[in-house]
Amino acid sequence: MSRISVRGFAVASATAVTTVGAVVGVAAGADQGSNQPVEAAGATTVLADIPAGQQVQQASLTQQAQAQSDAADATAKKAAEDSARQQAAKDASAKKKAADEAAAKAKEARELEAKAAASRSAERATFAVKSSYTTAEVKAMALQIVGSSQFQCFSNIVEHESGWDYTATNQSSGAYGLVQSYPGNKMASVGADWRTNPATQIKWGLNYMNERYDSPCGAWSYWQQHQSY
Repeated sequence: MSRISVRGFAVASATAVTTVGAVVGVAAGADQGSNQPVEAAGATTVLADIPAGQQVQQASLTQQAQAQSDAADATAKKAAEDSARQQAAKDASAKKKAADEAAAKAKEARELEAKAAASRSAERATFAVKSSYTTAEVKAMALQIVGSSQFQCFSNIVEHESGWDYTATNQSSGAYGLVQSYPGNKMASVGADWRTNPATQIKWGLNYMNERYDSPCGAWSYWQQHQSY
């Protein structure tokens, strides 16, 4: 239904309502037999003048546009959050890697220093030469030469290889001494008295373990897996 607004002049005649509900103003002096409506001057259209169907359609389009905008905002927010999480994970991984590398380098430096200290100690260690040595005396030599941090690992190997007998000989292979050097004369690189001097055998055994396994504990770890070193 349309609304008509008549401005600027007086309506002289009565109004009549047509069968379709149109309001018609009859101007003064017009032909009384005519049913033609007088065109209203200055007609205006307001929101209510728009058919209801068109109003619903426009509202639906507005809602769709808002929903699309909200969805786009949510997608952008989620993408930003995902990106932030990924970056945080990368940063944490990089920090962990750097920390692990620093720890590994520090450990390596400590091991090298311990090895160097043990080597210096072994070089300085001197013992009175005797015709024979007790097990306790041999262990005391080993503790002084090897150092307390590696002694237990060294002791474990010697215990299994010779039982702390510096004259122990493997009848099948010919391996000799505390650390069962094979052949025994390899120990001559440290001292000509390798057959009778436990200190010479201990020094040679320590050098061997350091060179091949980095330390007596490295040698013991290998021994546990292979029952030899």
